[in-house]
Amino acid sequence: MKLNLTHSQLIQICSANFAGEPMSAPLQEVIFDTRKIFQTEGVVFFALHGPKRKGFDYIQEAYDKGIRSFVLDRRPEILHDNAHYYFVEDTLSALQKLASFHRKRIKYPILAITGAIGKTTVKEWIYHLLATQLKVHRSPKSYNSQLGVALSLLELPLEGDLALIEAGVSKSGEMEKLQAMIAPDYVVLTTTKAAYRHEFISQAAFQQALHLLSTDSQWELNGDLIDGKTSTEIAVYMDQIPFKDPVRLHNAKVAVACALQFGKVDITAVSQLPKLANRLETFEGIHGSTLINDSYSLDLLAFEGSLAFLKSFAQQQPMLVCCVLAEAQVQLKEVIIDLLESFGIHNYYIWTSIPDLLPDITNHVVLIKGNHHTLAEGLLAKWKRKSHSTVVRYDLSALQHNLRQYQKSLAPTTRILAMVKAQAYGAGLDQIAKQLQMSGVNYFGVAYADEGVLLRQAGIDIPILVMNAEPGGFESCIAYQLEPAIYSPSHLDAFIRTLIAAQITNYPIHIKFDTGMHRLGFMPDQTDQLLQTLSAQPEVFVKSVFSHMACADEPTHPMNTKQISCFEELCNRLEAGLSYTFLKHLLNSEGAAHFPSAQFDMVRLGIGLFGFNNDSIFEAKLKPVISWTSLISQLKQIDKGEYIGYGCSETIQETSQIAIIPVGYADGFNRNLGNGKGGVYIDGIYCPTVGRVCMDMIMVLAPKARFDAEVEIIGTHQSLNTFAIQAQTIPYEILTSISPRVQRIYIND
Repeated sequence: MKLNLTHSQLIQICSANFAGEPMSAPLQEVIFDTRKIFQTEGVVFFALHGPKRKGFDYIQEAYDKGIRSFVLDRRPEILHDNAHYYFVEDTLSALQKLASFHRKRIKYPILAITGAIGKTTVKEWIYHLLATQLKVHRSPKSYNSQLGVALSLLELPLEGDLALIEAGVSKSGEMEKLQAMIAPDYVVLTTTKAAYRHEFISQAAFQQALHLLSTDSQWELNGDLIDGKTSTEIAVYMDQIPFKDPVRLHNAKVAVACALQFGKVDITAVSQLPKLANRLETFEGIHGSTLINDSYSLDLLAFEGSLAFLKSFAQQQPMLVCCVLAEAQVQLKEVIIDLLESFGIHNYYIWTSIPDLLPDITNHVVLIKGNHHTLAEGLLAKWKRKSHSTVVRYDLSALQHNLRQYQKSLAPTTRILAMVKAQAYGAGLDQIAKQLQMSGVNYFGVAYADEGVLLRQAGIDIPILVMNAEPGGFESCIAYQLEPAIYSPSHLDAFIRTLIAAQITNYPIHIKFDTGMHRLGFMPDQTDQLLQTLSAQPEVFVKSVFSHMACADEPTHPMNTKQISCFEELCNRLEAGLSYTFLKHLLNSEGAAHFPSAQFDMVRLGIGLFGFNNDSIFEAKLKPVISWTSLISQLKQIDKGEYIGYGCSETIQETSQIAIIPVGYADGFNRNLGNGKGGVYIDGIYCPTVGRVCMDMIMVLAPKARFDAEVEIIGTHQSLNTFAIQAQTIPYEILTSISPRVQRIYIND
């Protein structure tokens, strides 16, 4: 959508003060991320601020890329003569005012979709059911935040029959702003039932905020009322819904009920509701490649987002785009080529069927785009590295959300070190690290130098702290600019000798003190000796001083106060003895939630980024990152009294159906979970294990299971923590024990 706004209109709408020469050409587009600058004519840069990154810091980069119009909340040091500057109180508020102005120009109705979960799915299914009857526009992906809604509204064309806009809230005061921007004619509330409440003080407060969206609408369709009393009208379609699990079945009912408000619904369209891959999915490919699947839609705005993600993710790796078109979409080919070229992507293929001879994708990052899902699946089948039907998915959007929650809880100046040791807790070192680097973390922490080397080879360029820098890895540290943690006099001496041999001075190191955990670290009584060495040896300088809390997950334990006090004292002594300052960090994920007064200069986040924290109030703000699923290999009817599995350790108490599932202790499904001590969910029904866990398989009691049902090991019904408790272990062990042979998929809104 081209906004076509004049210089004077922009000033009036945003209540802006102006400096520079007035724009002669009309404003057509807004942008806020310098990584997504590919066109500059008629584009204005909004310097938006996040918890850790300030848009103001990217003005020069935007200017260097060709942007000449800026909306800012303060005056920069340099005003370029050929640039236009619009000064406002708050840049996000100014963008929302622009969106509200554009909303008033739209004469067709807007349907807003909100709720605790299922917003994107319901929105896309409503679109699927109505698109053949009406000219429907919709917000891309999960653009439902204060920023996302504004961008979605600004993309709406002036002509159409209906718009579908998502609205999501995470704290009080947000829905009022969204309601004012969207001014919806109709509202769909998917459900008010949430597993977490973000930052609302209660479930009731969260529900009240959701209903605010309907303040001036003509009607609100409440999904919570649909399951209990399915109308005769919806009942006609029930048998045609192609999903049986409770969550998708509920969402399908909501979508059908809403679509019926606008006319008849084609029963065939209901039977063809797509199994949405409505987020970018990233897979490991053959020959060192990475595959990004975005094949559920050919929406051109979403295509732009996919290309921006591709460029950010690939960095220095070669890129390839494969676009699969249906026959009816061939006329879009030239538009797609123009879009690809505008992003600087010249290596691409546009097909209507998969050719016999496929391109070489060795070491490439490949984006598969289109809405011909069957053909895209065919490409994935040929190019994916893993074929195991047991899959672990990592939601990178949830990872980013959790990082933001920690950022909000910390002082603006506090840095964040993300721990990505042990393959980022089994999630995949480079995938997780790339996402976190893009999200603004300041440091990475790894256990060994080899892990740091892998990060550098993947294009990670921020500082990396090696927590257990063994002497055998010192040369790798130097070669790849890794910063070792030094924990004893002999360890320090060995590293200094390595630096002397390499004729290197002023190399950054991190000093670890033992303040009570009694693992690695200098003892407090070694401080004077340490200072003498540091003062005498120009080969090193102290980048940071840190320690580790033993009982951070038990905030009332007296050890916490003792360690914080000891750490402060040691830092003061070291600071007094050195001629420079250094970073100080003590807290991990648990500590960051419990002891904000001891955050010092930096905190180290690990398991908390995956949505787990022992503080239930803080954990309620987090989203689960991991889901672990499988498929059913076979269903069997077993008679009462029959034995199941190795050792004949359990018999069937009543004649029943069992499901055999291809996941075992070699995949990370702990042997402690056998004989009914653990289980899985199939179509929302808990199915306990029966018999022992085998190396590659489990058997579960599943009297109502369908052969094509998905099996949830960890997910909506069974959290990571619940699964760990059943296995008599901790979430860390579960995450790091999932075998490399289990296929990893990364999804991203």
